[in-house]
Amino acid sequence: MNVAIIEDEPLAAEKLKRYLGKYDSSITVLTVLNSLETAISWIKDNNGNVDLYFMDVQLIDGLSFQIFSSVSINKPVIFTTAFDEYAIDAFKVNSIDYLLKPITFTDLSRSLEKLKTLEQQFSNAKAITPIINELSKKTFKDRFLIRIGNHLRSILTNDISAFYAEGRDVCLVTLEGKEYPVEYTIDTLKELLDPKDFFRVNRSYLVSLPAIVDVVVYSNRRLKLSLKNSFNREIIVSRERVADFKQWFEGN
Repeated sequence: MNVAIIEDEPLAAEKLKRYLGKYDSSITVLTVLNSLETAISWIKDNNGNVDLYFMDVQLIDGLSFQIFSSVSINKPVIFTTAFDEYAIDAFKVNSIDYLLKPITFTDLSRSLEKLKTLEQQFSNAKAITPIINELSKKTFKDRFLIRIGNHLRSILTNDISAFYAEGRDVCLVTLEGKEYPVEYTIDTLKELLDPKDFFRVNRSYLVSLPAIVDVVVYSNRRLKLSLKNSFNREIIVSRERVADFKQWFEGN
């Protein structure tokens, strides 16, 4: 398989090349391109030789989505980025996956296995519908990058009990009761999180299902939640959301 990497961070590109070789030593990286200008020029002459593209979303001279406006790419693309707000745009083009940095070997392997599965399905004309469903399936955020002083840490979504907003600030709360600021609004988080696992109980709070230890009928037909940590804030399900919360809490 021939791969082209469009990435403006040399260390990230080298890491990706190393992971590709580890996954399959027969994979050939044809080129590493670090800008829209060089990528567009190279693709015009070499697209036919490429089996798969890896594209960083944010390049030194713009977003890689602009490439698709300048050249025709009929090959699968795996996007990589440190930010997740571009996921919807990624799936508007022929993307098969969207990997958040820092990319792990496991992340890469899953994407390449997904590509293999889609290629096998595509070889069978009867499998067109499953392929379309797979490509259009919405993916949800599985971890968040937080900063502690000069250090960065990745927190798994499964380890988060709630998100809350105070003014313009939004924080996540872990199952251990630790709080960290995140650079997302509550509205954005609602779209990024799996609705089976998180529910927006009011304008300021999103809570995780596994974190709920008690639900109490509260005044004015509202509900009061208790979470499994030292998070002492009062969490009230607003009256207009009570019916939806009960349905979500009960499950299918």
